[in-house]
Amino acid sequence: MIKKIKFLSTAIYYRIISKTKLAKRLEVNFGKNCNFMTRSWGSEPYLITMGDNVRTSSGVKFITHDGAAYVIRNKYPEYNQIDLFGEIIIGNNVFIGMDTTILPNTKIGNNIIIGACSLVKGELKDNSVYAGIPAKYICSLDEFHNKNKDKYDYIKHYSPKEKKSYLLKKYKKND
Repeated sequence: MIKKIKFLSTAIYYRIISKTKLAKRLEVNFGKNCNFMTRSWGSEPYLITMGDNVRTSSGVKFITHDGAAYVIRNKYPEYNQIDLFGEIIIGNNVFIGMDTTILPNTKIGNNIIIGACSLVKGELKDNSVYAGIPAKYICSLDEFHNKNKDKYDYIKHYSPKEKKSYLLKKYKKND
């Protein structure tokens, strides 16, 4: 059992590392202590810039171009050679939830949580929580912290086995 846990932990570690290495190879600009669980960096990943301590969940998509230019090219012959691009800029200490899409011309501030399945466009202000389609301001980071601090489990350092035992006991799944 211990070998299986070590194998799974190692496999998860290398999945994170390989996706972070992929981002580097694709010329995504990012700072220190970033962890990515996404593979979808768009067609111009070099237009994405991130600060330190950015984490993405799986399924996060970055889009740096606007495919609507296709229709304009076809409708207006004088624009048959156009494309439309936009940068994505992400600050420090940001978490992007699972299956979120970040659109071109987006600026995400510092200390931001973005909820799962969000569609992000425009500017997200510092020290905030956003979620939804389109992503909307939910609350300040302080409000989120105060609302959840009684629910925190101090188990980040636990092994997978210890974590499972703790959670099964907490949610009364051992009966």
